[in-house]
Amino acid sequence: MIKKNTPDLPFSIRKKMGLALAEFRMISPGDRIMIGLSGGKDSLMLAFALSGLRRRSPVKFFLSACTVDITGGEMDTDSLRTFCESLDIAYTVKAHPIVNIINIRNERSPCSLCANIRRGILNTAVKDAGCNVLALGHTLDDAVETALMNLFHTGRFKAFQPKFRQSRSDVTLIRPLVLVEERRITKEVTRLGLPILPYTCPFSLETERVRAKKIIDQLAAGNPRIKYNIIHALKCIDEGDRWEVADSRKEHANFPGSCCFCSYC
Repeated sequence: MIKKNTPDLPFSIRKKMGLALAEFRMISPGDRIMIGLSGGKDSLMLAFALSGLRRRSPVKFFLSACTVDITGGEMDTDSLRTFCESLDIAYTVKAHPIVNIINIRNERSPCSLCANIRRGILNTAVKDAGCNVLALGHTLDDAVETALMNLFHTGRFKAFQPKFRQSRSDVTLIRPLVLVEERRITKEVTRLGLPILPYTCPFSLETERVRAKKIIDQLAAGNPRIKYNIIHALKCIDEGDRWEVADSRKEHANFPGSCCFCSYC
C-alpha cells in the first residue's frame, strides 16, 4: 500500500511532466481533475505523479479517479481503490460490457471503438462528479506511435493534442505525461510496486499500435533521438516545408485542353 509520505518521483520524470503542464497550460487554480485510471502502468503513474504535484504545488486543484470496467463488472478493482485511498484520491468504477459489444459486432477496429466508448463514459463521470478536467496517461511513445499510424494510414502527420477542450461535453482533456518516455514509467512503476491490474485486453496482442511500436524501436536502434525528433516536428511544423499545390481549376483555365504538364494528357 502506498503511503501519503511516499517520496517524490525522480527529477527526470517530474521535470518532463512539469514542462508539459507549463508548456500547454494544463492545470489552472481550482481545477477539479478526474484521472482515467485503467489500472495500467501509465494511468497508475499519472495518479501517483499528480498526487505528488498536488502536495507541493502552489496551484490548488482537486483530484479524483474513475475506472471504466470494460468487462461489465468482472474486473477486480479493489487494489485500485486501495491505491487511490492511500493517495487521498476519490475513486469510482463505471462498469460497461465493452468487450461483449465488440465481440457481438465483430468489430474490425476494436481499439478505436473501445476508446470512444470509454471516453464517453469518462466524460459523463467527470460531469457527474462536478469536475471540469479529464486527465489521461498517454505518454511520449503514444504520441509518436499515433503520428506514425496517421502518416501511414491517413496520409496526415498529426497526433492527439496534449490539451484539448471537448466542446460537446465541455470537458478539458489533458495528458500530463505526454513528454515522458514509456520506458521511464515502466522502470518507476516497477520500483514503486504500483498495483498494475493483471487483466489483459483480448484485442491488444497484434494491433496497428503494436506494429508502429516495433517500427519505431527498430528505427531507434540506429537513432536514439528519433522519438524526440518526431515530437519536435509535431510542435514545429513549418509552412515552408509543405508542398505548395496549385489550384487545378486555374491551371486548366490558363492551359485549355490540358489538366497538367505530364505526358499522359
